[in-house]
Amino acid sequence: MSSFYPFLAPDGDAGKDLVRSTEDKAAESLELRLCVLAALVPDMTACAAAMAAAFRAGGTLFAFGNGGSSTDAQAVAQVFRTPHGEAPGVPAICLTGDAALLTALANDVAFDVVFARQLAALGRPGDVAMALSTSGGSVNVLRGLEQARRAGMVTVGLAGAGGGRMAEEGLADHLFVIPSSSVHRVQEAQTTLCHVLRELVGREPVPA
Repeated sequence: MSSFYPFLAPDGDAGKDLVRSTEDKAAESLELRLCVLAALVPDMTACAAAMAAAFRAGGTLFAFGNGGSSTDAQAVAQVFRTPHGEAPGVPAICLTGDAALLTALANDVAFDVVFARQLAALGRPGDVAMALSTSGGSVNVLRGLEQARRAGMVTVGLAGAGGGRMAEEGLADHLFVIPSSSVHRVQEAQTTLCHVLRELVGREPVPA
């Protein structure tokens, strides 16, 4: 047990220690998410307005990221495709959803361009590109944002810690930096932020 949970006291109550650890992590996660939402309300409102305008004009959302952020990007695309209240779902694609295309680009060209190449082929002016990263420094994510900007898309970036190169290079029209170095806490807060964005976008009418 101690090899999996090194914080457990050797002579303590393992069950109580696990419960306390879980409660502490849940409290930390909730506090971070509430702080982030409180601090970013104006930015989220502006981002949601830009996204809603893009969807009203027929735009598509393209979400992408690596590892756990890839899974989150798939969830984001699904959330936006799903109707919200009386508002219909919007076109949304996760760029990691096609394994054949992703591996072909990685093998035949380079992994650094797996998102940029897809956006070059599929993206149009007025579409929305949402990049998720815990570090803000993944090269393929940065190149995806660069391509999206060249294509005239609305760019949305989510990163952790200080925002990394995503923040330094100003690659996102709307950037949300989660102030934490914990991958777990960053991804939890990003998930909440994306759901709030979807709710805000859903309050504005978009075509079916």
